[in-house]
Amino acid sequence: MKILAVCGMGLGSSLMLRMQVESALKELGVTGVSVEVADVGTAGGAGADIIVTSPQFAPMLTNAAAKVVAIQNYMDRKEVTQKIKTALDLP
Repeated sequence: MKILAVCGMGLGSSLMLRMQVESALKELGVTGVSVEVADVGTAGGAGADIIVTSPQFAPMLTNAAAKVVAIQNYMDRKEVTQKIKTALDLP
């Protein structure tokens, strides 16, 4: 499984989001998932299963084959963990 953290340029906030997603996966006990970063322009064709991004960029990714998850506050570990849990269909 591949999760893609996406921001405008694929450099700043996507790196912070990747770290939060990795922490959330660890907290949830999920293994075997790669978390990568990308810019919004290339994210749709990156072959991800789940794309995490801001509400600002989520509408730009509606044509992606991946499930798109909008994270309001990248620094809110609870929000990130809950949304990743939901996206992975975990109980």
